[in-house]
Amino acid sequence: TSMGLSEGFWHHEYWLPPGATWEDMKGTPYPQPQDLLLCIPGALLLIVVRYIFERTVALPLGRRLGVSDKLRPKLQPNATLEGFYVQLGRTPTEGDLISLAKQSDLPVKNVETWFRHRRAQDRPRLMKKFCEASWRFTFYLTSFFSGLALLYDKPWFWDHTVCWLRFPQQPLPPALGWFYLLELSFYCSLVVTLPFDVKRKDFKEQIIHHIATITLIFVSYCANLVRFGMIVMLVHDASDYILELAKMLHYMKWKRVCEAVFIVFAVVFIISRLVLFPLITYYYFVTKFQLFLISCVINTFLMILQLLHIFWSYLIIQMIFGVILHGAKRKDARSDTEESDRSEAEDLAKNQ
Repeated sequence: TSMGLSEGFWHHEYWLPPGATWEDMKGTPYPQPQDLLLCIPGALLLIVVRYIFERTVALPLGRRLGVSDKLRPKLQPNATLEGFYVQLGRTPTEGDLISLAKQSDLPVKNVETWFRHRRAQDRPRLMKKFCEASWRFTFYLTSFFSGLALLYDKPWFWDHTVCWLRFPQQPLPPALGWFYLLELSFYCSLVVTLPFDVKRKDFKEQIIHHIATITLIFVSYCANLVRFGMIVMLVHDASDYILELAKMLHYMKWKRVCEAVFIVFAVVFIISRLVLFPLITYYYFVTKFQLFLISCVINTFLMILQLLHIFWSYLIIQMIFGVILHGAKRKDARSDTEESDRSEAEDLAKNQ
């Protein structure tokens, strides 16, 4: 039955345009779904490389560039307050504060301060954020420019109609296969490390984004939509490394440079995600392409990504107006609470 199931799953009518069968693909080196299983060791390898990179490169670099963790206020151990913090919540209400103050025989003000300091202790340290951003910066920079180098001499990169020429009988150049595998391994490694990384405010969107990306990479590879997939990946990678650079500058406290880089990021992000991406994907994909099951699946996930791009663009524009143009007070009355990280480019971070 498993044979029957897998044959049903791989039926050419689902994966290939009407009239094409897997038989037509014989003789050309085209993508094999089992190649993608290599993303499992690939993701593990990237996690190891990242660990070594953060310890041996990012950490010493951060120290040299003056990234320093804020001194954390010393905390009086208090079992009652700690118990509440762990089980019931990090921000007690007015009523909770009063009853906790009675229980622990302390003034309410002290209880409030204790909770504020306790939250500060749990906040991720700057150096950890700097190391994570350095790793992503290095990966995105490498993948964007190596992708560009791979596609630069391909006629279908410049004229997207050629993307679909004689599809699906398009042989797969080995370099593109490896590039696909690298990107898939990277996104899988991000999903694995998400629970351990600094938790960002758009955590849920991050997860949706990673799942949509992994699905698109997997499906486009199996259906031999590699040319199309490469262009989509490149458009996505165009802005990522600029954001990570802005974050690194933010942690280094190079305020002016950080803002300039962030504005460059915003321009590249909005042009690549809201202009190029829909033009490349929807215009050709929807107008030039016969619809079949997999192309509908891909369409759906491209739409999900597009909605996320709009959501992030809104946050980015909001941030540019709020923080940079109005010179908004980065430290406001809430400077001691989690809110102090609001101004970070962090909030926007993605991707992808």
